[in-house]
Amino acid sequence: MDNDIYDVIIIGGSYAGLSAAMQLARARCKVLIIDEGLRRNRFASHSHGFVTQDGVDPAVIAATARQQVLNYPTVQWISGRADSARRIENSGSADLAFEVAVAGTLHLSSRLLLATGVKDVLPEIKGLAERWGKSVFHCPYCHGYELNQGPIGVIAGSELSMHHGLMLPDWGPTTLLINEAFEPDIEQLAALDARRVIVERSPIGELTGHADIKLVDGRTLSFAGIFTLAPFELTSPIAEQLGLEMDRGPLGAIIKTDQLKETSMPGVFACGDVARMMASVALAVGDGNLAGAGVHRSLMFGTH
Repeated sequence: MDNDIYDVIIIGGSYAGLSAAMQLARARCKVLIIDEGLRRNRFASHSHGFVTQDGVDPAVIAATARQQVLNYPTVQWISGRADSARRIENSGSADLAFEVAVAGTLHLSSRLLLATGVKDVLPEIKGLAERWGKSVFHCPYCHGYELNQGPIGVIAGSELSMHHGLMLPDWGPTTLLINEAFEPDIEQLAALDARRVIVERSPIGELTGHADIKLVDGRTLSFAGIFTLAPFELTSPIAEQLGLEMDRGPLGAIIKTDQLKETSMPGVFACGDVARMMASVALAVGDGNLAGAGVHRSLMFGTH
């Protein structure tokens, strides 16, 4: 067991976790970050829409943030997976509340912050996974501009893909590939027609080339880029282990938090993609900043 008692253990050292850690480090809190190195956007080579960092490799943003955070002497880092976490009842110490296990070693803290992130569940289409983040995307604001108004394909996963189909004509001529996921009704077809979206009903065989879609009827459609709405799931079981309340959306569940990012368990906070439906680097950084302040406030004044 690590005999040090940290003010907070942060599980997840990507953009949200690092942003929270910086807030806490600047309040001179003792922080331990545990990270297994699996950023959600590790498949992309450029990040967009984050002022001062537009077009920068997201790995560079993360590495720079880590270096800056670790410059604070009260912050420590463990590279590894947090296997479990539990609240310590009747610990006999007002400063001791949580125990986190990493590779058999236990680490103790007064507060716990989950920035564990989520992972995208990609459609099972041959050739799609290896193009994820390169020519197949989920966020038009992150990747649409660089397609230079070229032709765009939208692979439907459900009726929710109407959202993508209606959005993306602002970035280029759009084709909605139904791929047997759903059948648009009369009103939906009228809305797609008003946005000049082509509806393609032939099922998809595979993705090839840069962003080419081979249909089962033998045709190949070529695009500048492809978008799809992928469901997501939590990368870590710790929220479930702790019995935290969840908010369930159409694409997946996130941890429910209050305005200062505290969860249903006092002393446990959550931020970033694991605790918000909309996702981007900029939003994760802002969410982490807020969570860091929330954790510090609870250390000063107690939890609700």
